[in-house]
Amino acid sequence: MTKSAIVTGSTSGIGLGIATALAAAGYNIMLNGFGDAAEIEKVKTGLAQKHGVKTAYSSADMSKPSDIQKMVADTVEAFGSVDVLVNNAGIQYTALTADFPDEKWDAIIAINLSAAFHASKAALPHMKQQKWGRIINIASAHGLVGSPQKVAYVAAKHGIVGMTKVVALEYANDGITCNAICPGWVLTPLVQKQIEDRAQKNGTSVETEKDAMLGEKQAMHKFTTPEHLGGLAVYLCSDNAETTTGTTLSVDGGWVAE
Repeated sequence: MTKSAIVTGSTSGIGLGIATALAAAGYNIMLNGFGDAAEIEKVKTGLAQKHGVKTAYSSADMSKPSDIQKMVADTVEAFGSVDVLVNNAGIQYTALTADFPDEKWDAIIAINLSAAFHASKAALPHMKQQKWGRIINIASAHGLVGSPQKVAYVAAKHGIVGMTKVVALEYANDGITCNAICPGWVLTPLVQKQIEDRAQKNGTSVETEKDAMLGEKQAMHKFTTPEHLGGLAVYLCSDNAETTTGTTLSVDGGWVAE
């Protein structure tokens, strides 16, 4: 039977890159995220037609546990199983800790951390029953190191890394692995816009600002792409990765090596 994957926050960026790679590898895909309905439908039908898999879409709000539980149930109903869960949905806000709005803290913890717990909790019984499962948590270099003005994001991503270890230990002999991917700078449409805005503001070129952004954190002046992360996700779902569990995989151009 064809295996099925849920990828949260997969209507654009990293999530879409991972969903595309898994579809190309033959997985049915449950998409999730916000965006223009027509664009989402285009992505959904495009993946199905190009890769010969089934696709579906859940509009689950990742800050609501009941929505998340329904998304997992809908995946099982649509495809017959949930084999892979990629917890990718995330939001960001920056401010000094003393100035950080309470509601922004609550929202980031809910979507970047608690959502991964609720989704894993809902999917694990299905994975355990079938004796096979892969949970891939998209953490960040900020799951391993800190940066100023990102208190909620860094706390959530460190939490994701800790949760990854616990789930891996608990289900180590049930055919289930749980790992965290920790990207550095990823060239998503959102980051591309940030670079273009910086170039316009500073009167410089996009290439100059790309180099400056990368140089602030990474030894390697090269962006990670959603395709890179998709390739790693496919590997983690393969038989070659059956004993890779409870670990963090940095894809960050040397960010955390210093």
